[in-house]
Amino acid sequence: MSDTVKFVLLGLSDDPDLQPILLGLFLSMYLVTVLGNLLIILAISSDSHLHTPMYFFLSNLSLADICFISTTVPRMIVGLSTHSRVISYVGCLTQMCVFISFVCMDDLLLTVMAYDRYVAICYPLRYSVIMNPNLCWLLVLLSFLISVLDALLHTSMALRLSFCASLEIPHFFCELDHLLKLACSDVLINDILVYLLTGVLGAVPLSGIIFSYTQIVSSVLKIPSAGGKYKAFSVCGSHLVVTSLFYGTGLGVYVSSTAAQSSRESAVASVLYTVVTPMMSPFIYSLRNKDMLRALGKLIPRITSFLSYVGCF
Repeated sequence: MSDTVKFVLLGLSDDPDLQPILLGLFLSMYLVTVLGNLLIILAISSDSHLHTPMYFFLSNLSLADICFISTTVPRMIVGLSTHSRVISYVGCLTQMCVFISFVCMDDLLLTVMAYDRYVAICYPLRYSVIMNPNLCWLLVLLSFLISVLDALLHTSMALRLSFCASLEIPHFFCELDHLLKLACSDVLINDILVYLLTGVLGAVPLSGIIFSYTQIVSSVLKIPSAGGKYKAFSVCGSHLVVTSLFYGTGLGVYVSSTAAQSSRESAVASVLYTVVTPMMSPFIYSLRNKDMLRALGKLIPRITSFLSYVGCF
């Protein structure tokens, strides 16, 4: 199967005049996303004031976002620049597996960050005891292991499928739903697995986030001063915006894939989920965060000096 089967990624448009525009647009978005999230990671690691659980989880989320967008966009950029849309059977399943891993990783890390904010606001005196380094590492490790197991389970079930003659995927990357539609063999078990795991890994984390913010709002409303309420809400604001963007665009992709007449419309909607969300995350977490802005203000001159020094040789 792997030696003969090849898939064709149709991308976002067949118009040849749009290809250079799409190439420039996605290359720019990819570079902005990688550089923005990399700056977040470097700023957190270089500033001792940011060595706290909240920023530890944020640095892991930034790393997951870099891997998330790197799973799909570079392959698309190569395809646009070489005018090649063919992807091998192994390459397609590998891309699908890695993509599922980091989607799930983002989901679980956002849930962990909501729990961190819940403990910080509802149990401030016990925060440092509860959110100790061992627990933080354990939560990140569990998120990673669950994500990998989820992806491997879907991929192993996809390996048993046989595919029809028409292997055109109306998308810019190999997505599980489109692969199942191309299969000639029975996909009932695969569909059940998709609905089951998506339900569990979607509903449970979302329920945890909703519960955390319900308790946070309840605790904040008990704070007597307006300044205290604003400070408490501002701590959670960035995370809440990113979480809403993540789930909102994910829901948009699901709705468009079920309601849209054209699969290309669903592919365009996926751009918001797979590209725009990871790109916006660094801006959301840094622009309204004084600690991050201070750390970035110290980091950028160091990077500039280093690049100037290297450029002298």
